[in-house]
Amino acid sequence: MYEVKRAIIMAAGFGKRLHPVTLQIPKPLVKVNGARMIDTIVRNLRKNHITEIYVVVGYLQEQFTSLEEEYPGLKIICNPYYNTCNNISSLYVAREYLEDVIILDGDQIIYNPDILSPHFERSGYNCIWTEKYTHEWLLSVKEGIICSCSRSGGEKGWQLFSVSRWTAEDGQRLKRHLEFEFEEKHNRQIFWDDIALFCYPDQYRLGIYEMQSGDIIEIDSLEELVVIDAHYKLKI
Repeated sequence: MYEVKRAIIMAAGFGKRLHPVTLQIPKPLVKVNGARMIDTIVRNLRKNHITEIYVVVGYLQEQFTSLEEEYPGLKIICNPYYNTCNNISSLYVAREYLEDVIILDGDQIIYNPDILSPHFERSGYNCIWTEKYTHEWLLSVKEGIICSCSRSGGEKGWQLFSVSRWTAEDGQRLKRHLEFEFEEKHNRQIFWDDIALFCYPDQYRLGIYEMQSGDIIEIDSLEELVVIDAHYKLKI
């Protein structure tokens, strides 16, 4: 059994799909029913005694600075590549902290703190089984190990969420692969998740951590935001 020692929250993106809400505020700081998305993540990490937290910022980065005062142990990392590269750049600038880590996107809402448990048996992703079609990334799993991933989605599979844990060994491997892709190959327009799932899948044996519908919510459009918080209806 492994134990998470630190967290990395990815919060550098533009959040364009939530325009006009995100024209003046970064998506992780958008309030949903009175609570900022990133607060639901940080507070639930702390409930699991994960207090060494790194938040990677870029777009409107100055708005995140108060987090260091609000949450002892939280540190801001600035991503200078955020406006020219995909999110591989955000993990690249946080690559010194990849051992025994949980990595999360900052624009999710966490309702169930148990899904951020620090205890895990192997590196892998939090997932929800779906019978219905989804356009989100969908994993095929055999005997507890991820064997393939569909970027275009599908049905009857494990929907991947942006919560993953990495052992010290896999974190070191991920760091090496990040550096090679980013520095040597200049492969900077990919998602960081591509590293293990598509670039070097034979070098990782990733598992899944089952969640239930309602444990976590990803908001990918203004319409989805309105469903959860009706006061944004005026923005449409």
